[in-house]
Amino acid sequence: MNLDHVFVCGHPALDFAATLRARRSTRFEMFVTPDRLNAWYLESGLVDTITPGGEDDVRAATTVREAIYQLVTDRRLGEDFDRQALAVLNAAARKTPVTPQLTPTGRHTEATPEQALATVARQAVELLSGPDVPLMKECGNPECTRVYIDRSRGMRRQWCGMESCGNKIKAAAYRARKKTAPDMATG
Repeated sequence: MNLDHVFVCGHPALDFAATLRARRSTRFEMFVTPDRLNAWYLESGLVDTITPGGEDDVRAATTVREAIYQLVTDRRLGEDFDRQALAVLNAAARKTPVTPQLTPTGRHTEATPEQALATVARQAVELLSGPDVPLMKECGNPECTRVYIDRSRGMRRQWCGMESCGNKIKAAAYRARKKTAPDMATG
């Protein structure tokens, strides 16, 4: 399984929620160590440098991530928000977020894992209370559980990303069609 973090969802909070992959089947956890969690914060562009984290940071991040996923699912399905998930997200969003600083070479954002998590929580609050809610869709790949923002013309996008899911599904459909097509050579 690929350990690279993927950013295809169109919103940082959705990419964060997608770090537990294939929720309905094999369930693949991306935040297996504090280093992997910090790598996500860096690779997402949320921070430029981050202080080393510990196991409690991983536990806090996965708790908030699961609350975000629950709330996104509730919103997407038009259901009332899960009260416990709401409490978890709001508690995280109340903490001190990352604060960008201006340096002689430009903007620099240094943070602790707790500040990075507070920022992701705030991004989730903005997403779930903002205009993009109707654009949230779940990937059409039954193995994938990523939710993404569909900004395509006519809202016809079916997959979180062509590289990650679209090509796999299209290739499988093509192979299935080839297998069931009548053999023209012997006809």
